[in-house]
Amino acid sequence: MDVIVSISDFLWGNFIGYALLVLGLLFSILLVFPQIRYFGHALSVVRNSLSGDGGKISGFSTLMASIGSQVGTGSLVGVSSALAAGGPGAIFWMWVTAAFGMVITFCETVLGQLFRERQEDGTYRGGAAYYIEKGLRNRAVAIVIAVLYILGVGIAIASVQTSSIANAVTGVTDINPLIPGLIVIALAGLVTIGGAKRLASVSNLIVPFMAVGYISIVTFIVLINITNLPAVIILIAESAFSPAATLGGVGGWTIMEAFRHGMTRGLFSNDAGNGAAAMMHAAADVKHPVQQGLLGMIGTFVTTILICSATAFAILMTGVISTGEDGINLLQEAFNSGIGDTGRWMILGAMFLFGFTTLLADLFYGETNIRFIFRDKAKWPIWVYRLVGAIILAIAAVVPLNFIWAFVDFFMAFIVFINLCAIILLFKYVKRVFDDYVRQRKAGVSQPVWDYSEEQEMKE
Repeated sequence: MDVIVSISDFLWGNFIGYALLVLGLLFSILLVFPQIRYFGHALSVVRNSLSGDGGKISGFSTLMASIGSQVGTGSLVGVSSALAAGGPGAIFWMWVTAAFGMVITFCETVLGQLFRERQEDGTYRGGAAYYIEKGLRNRAVAIVIAVLYILGVGIAIASVQTSSIANAVTGVTDINPLIPGLIVIALAGLVTIGGAKRLASVSNLIVPFMAVGYISIVTFIVLINITNLPAVIILIAESAFSPAATLGGVGGWTIMEAFRHGMTRGLFSNDAGNGAAAMMHAAADVKHPVQQGLLGMIGTFVTTILICSATAFAILMTGVISTGEDGINLLQEAFNSGIGDTGRWMILGAMFLFGFTTLLADLFYGETNIRFIFRDKAKWPIWVYRLVGAIILAIAAVVPLNFIWAFVDFFMAFIVFINLCAIILLFKYVKRVFDDYVRQRKAGVSQPVWDYSEEQEMKE
């Protein structure tokens, strides 16, 4: 375990974090900061993508499913863990990750749309493994990242969900954590067996409700502690660039700890750079790949700038960071401090909804990559994954969360490294498609359409 943690610390502290920043800035410059120029337009795209044609999966549905994955326990437990391990300055680096991560997510989503595959049932499947194989013509590397997705996302990150939900339940009841873990696994299985369409339908129902409800509750907590706001903002800014002082009984934090944990948990919350969102967005039936890319940017904004910030301010403004708690327990303390004992039950409800939607997406990602490896020629690998995955997820319900986080960080480091290299090599396609979208918009076309014969040329 110490070796895994050491490797993760080295990669995130000396390479991955900086690579995300540099590439995010570079892509922003080359595309002339689309996260700023096209933010308003992206919101209009959200409104116009509410329904699909002929029962197909709409862009909005995949956005909700993607946000369901992103606005999961990473937005609650991830932020709490980042603050506990990296101090108040970690939230600043999460914001930075989101600002540049929006462009990286845009690139991933566009590539996911460009190099996807149409299935026999009329749906689409895509993601990093697909654009590495088709765009770079390298199946070996594609299989490597597919295996990493299965282990790192389909199992490790999925395990974070069951562990977090189980911890939330045991925080307010005396129930054995294995019981809620098994219940969540069973419910998730019923949804994922239905494929992308059922996942999108469930996410459409749950995600808007849970996001708005959570932000509303946190806004109330912030308002009743509004006098602490100036001090909290100053604390975040100072802690991001200088060692944070000791808070209560909790030790101080270094700048590197703030940077490292802010970056890793920021990535975990919004998936920017790891290519996961591309798998979900590839399923959308849209007129132009850039349209879905803009929706991908909105997903990153919602998860980190809105939800993660809400979590951070709830913790910092109630002062519970000095308790020494971590993960879901720290957030429960914040809600308990802000609105009384009812807060613990609210967090339990939020954890279930957030964790459940994320678990659905994580399992979908795992199955997507298994299908990629075996080219859908055999069904047994899917059932083996479901059986083995269910056993591991059940065990995760009773395993310390820090143990699981170590594996998440380890796998994510390699996934992000491979994916970023792929995006760099395939960026010319992103630029080409983006320029086409901009050209059509300038010509007065309200809803640009991509010529999919050009897409076929890219694959050949």
